[in-house]
Amino acid sequence: MGSEKGLRKIIKEWEEGPVAKTLAKFPERKEQFETLSGIPVDRLYSPSEKALKDYGPELGFPGMFPFTRGVQPTMYRGRFWTMRQYSGFATAKETNERFKFLLDQGQTGLSIAFDLPTQIGYDSDNPLAQGEVGKVGVAIDSLADMELLFDGIPLDKVSTSMTINAPAAILLAMYIAVGEKQGVPMNKLRGTIQNDILKEYVARGTWVFGPNPSMRITTDIMEYCAKNLPLWNPLSISGYHIREAGSTAIQEIAFTLLNGMAYVQAGVDSGLDVDSFAPRLSFFFSAHNDILEEVAKFRAARRMWARLMRERIGAKDPRSWKLRFHTQTAGCSLTAQQPVNNVVRVAYQALAAILGGTQSLHTNSMDEALCLPTEDAVRVALRTQQILAHESGIVNTIDPLGGSYYVESLTNQLEEKAYKYFDQVESMGGVIRAIEKGFFQREIAESAYKYQLEIDAEQRTVVGVNDFIIEGEELKLPVLQVDKEIECHQVERVKLGRRKRDNKKVLEYLDDLRKVSKGTENVMPSVLKAVRAHATVGEIMHVWREVYGEWNQPKVL
Repeated sequence: MGSEKGLRKIIKEWEEGPVAKTLAKFPERKEQFETLSGIPVDRLYSPSEKALKDYGPELGFPGMFPFTRGVQPTMYRGRFWTMRQYSGFATAKETNERFKFLLDQGQTGLSIAFDLPTQIGYDSDNPLAQGEVGKVGVAIDSLADMELLFDGIPLDKVSTSMTINAPAAILLAMYIAVGEKQGVPMNKLRGTIQNDILKEYVARGTWVFGPNPSMRITTDIMEYCAKNLPLWNPLSISGYHIREAGSTAIQEIAFTLLNGMAYVQAGVDSGLDVDSFAPRLSFFFSAHNDILEEVAKFRAARRMWARLMRERIGAKDPRSWKLRFHTQTAGCSLTAQQPVNNVVRVAYQALAAILGGTQSLHTNSMDEALCLPTEDAVRVALRTQQILAHESGIVNTIDPLGGSYYVESLTNQLEEKAYKYFDQVESMGGVIRAIEKGFFQREIAESAYKYQLEIDAEQRTVVGVNDFIIEGEELKLPVLQVDKEIECHQVERVKLGRRKRDNKKVLEYLDDLRKVSKGTENVMPSVLKAVRAHATVGEIMHVWREVYGEWNQPKVL
């Protein structure tokens, strides 16, 4: 304890001497500094005997439990993260061209954005899809579209991520079928299907069925992948959309890991051995503006997941303890005003993700507050990653901020505060009961409201929005627009596909899916049969709408 007393004495002398003199001349900018999550930030962080004593159990070494310092022993000294730009617009043909452009520019993995009708299980010729076809992602209606999407792209050479949830089983089946046609067996396919329906209820909104039937489909996908697609991640548990909806970093960690534990428990309850599927679970986080809080967030999440899986679930395989994650820079931080400033925002958010040990990364384009990215904008976004990888030097050591008094303190505080949410949710009866009560939704809404009030009151500066404004500013960036004829073309394509296929076989397979969905068999084999016969996304989802019904969210406010 003597050394700790000595440290306190030195700090006191520093505060009463140099600090006091400086404050007398130059007062600090604020009375209270804090992170975006409201955690107070001290002027200085110092070591303590406890910190040194806890080094082993709290931090450990990269690639070893509790993985605070990284999931791989050598991290980026071995290889860089996967550079995976999220893209998709208009039809499969246009998106295929964008994929090839990105691969030519040095992208190392594909990531598919689907349009809204596809996300909620409507075909492009459904009246409810009118005006939305191909607008925020690519329109995929049938296997023919998926084949065109990957034309000339060998599936044994790329890793593909698909951001799809309610119809996840259908899009995965289409990917498997495309692989078969290319001669690539499913056990060689590499990639991720998001398949995170719980966060749709919490933050994003593209659910279709209620939580219980949705969880049944999700666990069926987990089981099918565990047995047939050993290189595939059947679930990407997403904090990104929770953060985009307005959560704090604390809520992002807590709600994401709570959802993750709910999926693991559902898999175990369905009879799966946890170590048969948990090693292939992945996560998806945001990288927001507060660089050091974001780094601490990633470190805290890794440590929490490792302990939860080993100590609470009882997983035996060390791979089940590892939290592997993809990161996307914060879309909600991008501004339509002075959009070139977004290049800077994206660069330091990407820096935070890399300092935090991400396994793959998407960097947003400067124009995304205005439109889908143009080729020039997406090239700059990809070059941002490449500059960080090849020029910055931050990849040369593992966990470069580990040992920072501030970062270690933040890591501990984020973990402690996130666990308090665990206690609250468990007292409500678990994640699904908390969703049905609107708890997550209300917590996020309140955080988003508080943040916006601070901007409106100019208590929080957003450069170019509420300060450093250019009067009479004119937009100088080119804006990508999806041709209105795209929708007409896609509608005709769906109708032609229905005329050319064997409709008797399609009806037979859809009827089989209906029977299986009412029972307890895994739905994936039936979905795969229907997809191979060119049943559409809307037709398969219609079967499930009949069987499971649609879910209405509880009123939150």
